[in-house]
Amino acid sequence: MNKVQRDVVLVVDDSPDALSLINDALEEAGMDVLVALEGRQAMTIARRIRPDIILLDAIMPHMDGFETCEALKQDPALCAIPVIFMTGLTETEHVVRGLEVGGVDYLTKPISPDELLARMRVHLGNARLTQSAQSALDTTGQHLLTVAPEGHLQWATPQAHALLSRANASELWLETSLRPQLADWLRRNPAVNDQLALRGLDYALSVRLLSHQSNGDYLFKLVDEQRGTGPTLLQHQLGLTTREAEVLYWIANGKTNKEIGEILGMSPRTVNKHLEQIYPTLGVENRTSAAGVALRIMVRE
Repeated sequence: MNKVQRDVVLVVDDSPDALSLINDALEEAGMDVLVALEGRQAMTIARRIRPDIILLDAIMPHMDGFETCEALKQDPALCAIPVIFMTGLTETEHVVRGLEVGGVDYLTKPISPDELLARMRVHLGNARLTQSAQSALDTTGQHLLTVAPEGHLQWATPQAHALLSRANASELWLETSLRPQLADWLRRNPAVNDQLALRGLDYALSVRLLSHQSNGDYLFKLVDEQRGTGPTLLQHQLGLTTREAEVLYWIANGKTNKEIGEILGMSPRTVNKHLEQIYPTLGVENRTSAAGVALRIMVRE
């Protein structure tokens, strides 16, 4: 029988008494506890052993909790870890600041172990749902990435990382070139499906805005300009006409014949006529199978 995986919690507090109380409560609840006394030590531990959740005191020497949380959220490998602030500060400005720097919750001292555990379970559950969604995207072959309003890269699929690597996008380029390019573009409020050509790379890439997420981040698709657009790829690789490739592209994007007709300026009947030519060319019998063929080409490395 497989052992049940235990949650790993990083507790960051410069008070030995607080650490002892929280450590005992968490271990009794079946969690593995890591301990840090200040922010820099917490960052080192988090990078070596990625915790599932972080409990963070706001006021500490050297690097306080707010600075620590900001540093965590700027690290792509750590930014998805939920952070709960624990502190004796109760003024509204401190609560607001804790949430602004990326905290998901705020508990005031003295900490009630039962309340702490209840809130932790909620945020651990939310984090697992987010991770499952990202894992699902990771396996679809999509070149997707999320970006904060300030232009910081928050997360990307392995395929997007591979494409950035192909373009020799260094960490320095991500910070000094990509970040300001995206921040400037986002300040101009681009619409969904607007596209931005990226500057300063050896290989032509652009990003297309897919959506504005509820948490404030933006979801982009990284586009390989040297492979051409979706319809162009389908036309060249499947031996289709320009119009057939355009119809198939929108079929693969889940559009109905009526919607495709409106997009391409043709009647639904004409769309269906194109499909009657596409099916035998692809060796398939229906639109679902045709969409599958198209998607495999459009997401291929």
